[in-house]
Amino acid sequence: MVDPRSVAVVGAGVFGAAAALELRRRGHEVTLLDPGPLPHPLAASTDVSKVLRMEYGVDETYTTLMERAFDGWRAWAREWEARGLPGLYHETGVLMVCRAPMTPGGFEHDSWQLVLRRGHRPERLDAAALAHRFPAWSTGKYVDGFYHAVGGWAESGSVVEWLVRAGRETGVRLTEGARVTSLVEEGNRVVGARDEAGRVHRADHVVVAAGAWTGKLLGFGHEIRATGHPVLHFKPSDPSLFDTSRFPVFTADVARTGLYGFPVNRDGVVKVALHDEGMALDPDAPRVVTADQEARIRHLLTDTLPALAGAEVVHRRLCLYADTQDEDFWIARDPERDGLTVAGGGSGHGFKFAPVLGGIVADTVEGRDHPLAAKFRWRPALRLDRGVEAARFHGER
Repeated sequence: MVDPRSVAVVGAGVFGAAAALELRRRGHEVTLLDPGPLPHPLAASTDVSKVLRMEYGVDETYTTLMERAFDGWRAWAREWEARGLPGLYHETGVLMVCRAPMTPGGFEHDSWQLVLRRGHRPERLDAAALAHRFPAWSTGKYVDGFYHAVGGWAESGSVVEWLVRAGRETGVRLTEGARVTSLVEEGNRVVGARDEAGRVHRADHVVVAAGAWTGKLLGFGHEIRATGHPVLHFKPSDPSLFDTSRFPVFTADVARTGLYGFPVNRDGVVKVALHDEGMALDPDAPRVVTADQEARIRHLLTDTLPALAGAEVVHRRLCLYADTQDEDFWIARDPERDGLTVAGGGSGHGFKFAPVLGGIVADTVEGRDHPLAAKFRWRPALRLDRGVEAARFHGER
């Protein structure tokens, strides 16, 4: 069915806000429910920056989807410029380096080969070229890798804020102060959502896009679980080393270390984080970056970016992922309950797809076939020892 209907979207993070905007543009009556404030300070989407990259090892599905997403990011950037909004999209390139020569089967090598095959032109760099081009990388510990000009970062919290505002301008009804605690069912059909104040928000279809809270709301035990990942904001003594002209977004042997980061921002801060296995936790529990996590990042920086290793940390944040078993997204209708779509499972790499997420969710709500339905399917029986996302660090290697 694709006729306009009422849709309640639970969660105004990147999945929910993008879905609400697209569903409204397609003619549906849309209510967006969120505890607020927006952008929510504890949501994964809310931060100063998120990486935009198309490199996914041998996974051509995500690579081609990201090619579409980059077209969307550029279209949004043109819209922001026309509206006189500050730039939220920064196509400064991505640097991916490793400590040993790239070989088949490695994340960097397989990513390099795939983007080359798809007609892109990343620049390969050895240790000398790396140090000459990007002086902060002068330790000689990283001997191979590449720089790809197609890539960069987005000001994530501000992008979500804009998506919510664009939705409201299009006619999305935003209800802040609505922390949804349960779904309302009649027979085998979901007919609404109930918030903690007891209010029922009825709709023909409900989209649960609650990020790290999705598993808790739905009673999932393992399907989508919240995991925490450390983020540190450093204040370097020489910020010029980390200017975008000499220091792009980077991954440092990421499949073996989890380490990635960003150029210095307008506040003189360099953000560094771990895209790793994380630690399972309750999304409502206190979030603290442990001393061990901070020590691990500083240790990795010692012979990676020594100018950061001893720098002052001005902010610490535990970023919550909504992890699926395989780290693929979960965008699917519940096969046992009519009227329910779950849109999430970003697994730490969902934000970059913001311009195309809304369309995928809207197609799912409307029951349309789309080429990613099998990959993002409803899959509660899946059990894996580790996920499949090639850039993600899952333990000692």
